[in-house]
Amino acid sequence: MKRLLRSKPIRWIAVLAIASAVILAVWAFWWEPSSLDVIEQTIAVKRWHVEHEGLRIAVLSDLHVGSPHRDLASLQELVSITNKRTPDLVVILGDLVIQGVLGGRSVPPEDIARELARLRAPLGVVAVLGNHDWWLDGERVRRALSTEGITVLTDQSLRVTHKNRSFWLMGLDDLWTRGNHLQATVASIQDDEPIIALSHNPDIFPEMPPRVTLTLAGHTHGGQVNLPIVGRPIVPSRFGQRFAYGLIEENGRKLFVTGGVGTSILPVRFRVKPEVAIVTLKRV
Repeated sequence: MKRLLRSKPIRWIAVLAIASAVILAVWAFWWEPSSLDVIEQTIAVKRWHVEHEGLRIAVLSDLHVGSPHRDLASLQELVSITNKRTPDLVVILGDLVIQGVLGGRSVPPEDIARELARLRAPLGVVAVLGNHDWWLDGERVRRALSTEGITVLTDQSLRVTHKNRSFWLMGLDDLWTRGNHLQATVASIQDDEPIIALSHNPDIFPEMPPRVTLTLAGHTHGGQVNLPIVGRPIVPSRFGQRFAYGLIEENGRKLFVTGGVGTSILPVRFRVKPEVAIVTLKRV
């Protein structure tokens, strides 16, 4: 055995294996989780006003401030990057805080909200809450955001008027912790104006009625790990990889799921970089 290990080919294979493991560990536990991409996604939708052609929405989700690499300083950078893209509207799709992520440190929601108050968009900043927000204290998180001028929708809708035409933002409360109130929330909208649904969890999408123009969601983190061939082995969804990431179209309805920013449980991302998504809407 010792003689075998002394052979040059075996030594080189061992060195390469160790080096590869180190590179992958640095990639997955440091370089990728600490990075931030801005992705551009154009979505063609039905039931959309011609006056709103080209409307740009910054989609932020799963900030998980306090997870490794995601402190208040990095949140300041995220806000600045988002503002430089000059979106018409900013939506925040929940999970501002953390619980139990390895190597994480809890950050008060009031401090997070204070940084998010620097976001700028002519049509405003609108948020829904996620499961981690409610596990901490949903009312506290909602109050922190509202105090800083950020509108929080909990199974509520908000009419947005732009260029003398209107559309609705329908904000659904977290599916896991608050239950499913989709039908009642949709029914509360009495006119035929377009509806953009904001949901932390994409699992609500199969029940989304056709009258909803587009659903925006987060929660999955894109699985955090996306392996070649295998795909995304761990996705917090009862539908597995079906709604894990990106633009999904089913039966004429459209869902966009962002991979979000922070991490949960393990501070790892592999081939799923943290992102700010800029969604541009155009008419079919």
